[in-house]
Amino acid sequence: MEPNRVQFLENKTLLITGASGFLSKVLVERVLSLQPNVKKLYLLVRASDNKSAEQRLHNEVFEKDLFKVLRKNIGDESLNALISEKVVPVPGDITLNNMGVSDFNLLQDMMQEIDIVFHAAATTRFDERYDVALRINTFGALNVLNFAKKSVKAQLLLHVSTAYVCGERSGLIQEIPFAMGETLHGKNKVDINTEMQLVEQRLEQLAEQGCSEEETKHAMRDLGLKRAKLFGWSNTYSFTKVMGEMFVGHYRGNMPIVIIRPTMITSTFSDPFPGWIEGVKTVDTVIVSYGKGMLKCFLVDKKTACDIIPVDMVANAMIATAAEHFHDSGSHTIYHVASSYRNPIMYKQIKEISIRYFKKSPLLGRSGMPIVPKAPLLLSTKAMFRLYTSLRFKLPLQVLGLLSITFPSQFGNNYQHHNREFKMAMRLVKLYKPYLLFKGVFDDRNLETLRIKNEAKEMNDLPAFSPKCIDWEDYFINTHIPGLATHVLNK
Repeated sequence: MEPNRVQFLENKTLLITGASGFLSKVLVERVLSLQPNVKKLYLLVRASDNKSAEQRLHNEVFEKDLFKVLRKNIGDESLNALISEKVVPVPGDITLNNMGVSDFNLLQDMMQEIDIVFHAAATTRFDERYDVALRINTFGALNVLNFAKKSVKAQLLLHVSTAYVCGERSGLIQEIPFAMGETLHGKNKVDINTEMQLVEQRLEQLAEQGCSEEETKHAMRDLGLKRAKLFGWSNTYSFTKVMGEMFVGHYRGNMPIVIIRPTMITSTFSDPFPGWIEGVKTVDTVIVSYGKGMLKCFLVDKKTACDIIPVDMVANAMIATAAEHFHDSGSHTIYHVASSYRNPIMYKQIKEISIRYFKKSPLLGRSGMPIVPKAPLLLSTKAMFRLYTSLRFKLPLQVLGLLSITFPSQFGNNYQHHNREFKMAMRLVKLYKPYLLFKGVFDDRNLETLRIKNEAKEMNDLPAFSPKCIDWEDYFINTHIPGLATHVLNK
């Protein structure tokens, strides 16, 4: 799409939280590329002062390869001038009142000027400390909402959640908001303030017991998983994200609310160029582990869909839904940004594609020789996985452990290798089980309705966000896995 086409963004002032995050920086790039006449971008990052915030944005956002196309199209000087003119670094912290913005003049400017708030800041660790996840994902969402409501011109809060707030439901999952206190098992309601009180009490107990920082961290992680499972969620991430949704929906007042629920976000499909990614995402952990020859078996139902969506399509959907609901007083709309309903890819296909890819383009080991991984065994039930790992790992590890003590030079390295392999398999399964055995399909009719509506317009200027156009085999072979190798593994 040519620059200067998305008229909706022209002369708008946007606040984007978590600006150094994967999705947010793609959104920033999309906005500057699609509408350089945006009025202003307030980009909030965790930093102690303006200089630190500016340095973070420079190093973690604008110097990334993500901006190389825009830099090439308009030149270094023009891009630097555009950033200098449009971008305002905001040092802050969403866990605090007024998002931790301590500069009074900056705070007043923001409250007078901002038209739209894009809230994407979050901690995405599935087993994050409960105190950390509650403050960021849950109470952080409330702090951002309160800021938006105090802003004079703000006409929309777009809140990024996750499709997996649904828990481990099966069947067609609809785009429906959660009521305050609602739980997945329909039993006792969750009281969010009580959850925070519980965290604070537990932290006091741990301090009184003289627990170390490491012991406190593990205790808080365990508490988060325990509380999530008590109310029907599989991990701390999805549990704290759904409570954030509850806060936003319940206290929105007349502020229009859009909640974007993406599934597993992967590398760019086309914009600004195919295959850009930052860090190893959920399904990529398995792909990379296989390519490195470290994955022999895995727990996954190969007949189910792996619901992934390219990051540029999520950013484009954010722009399109913001255009639709801007100034839509009191509205509260949920959008799944997903592929499993319109254009699913099965785990079995990903396995076969990965095998073909690494056979043709193997990674290199430490010795410089190509790694030739064997096809992994996919096991579809926890019982089968436990039996396999017991037979494959436990007895051999015990034998190798004894041999490595008696004959360390002959068996020591072998033992360490198998032990690492076993621990990796266990960790991946523990973290990703709810997604690898997931039986649900995400209905995305709200986004599809919006797509059809926009295509019917004679002057449709919004960027593409539908996964229907994706050829998954081509995407994995020629875009996604090469992108992982280039931008993550530096191969």
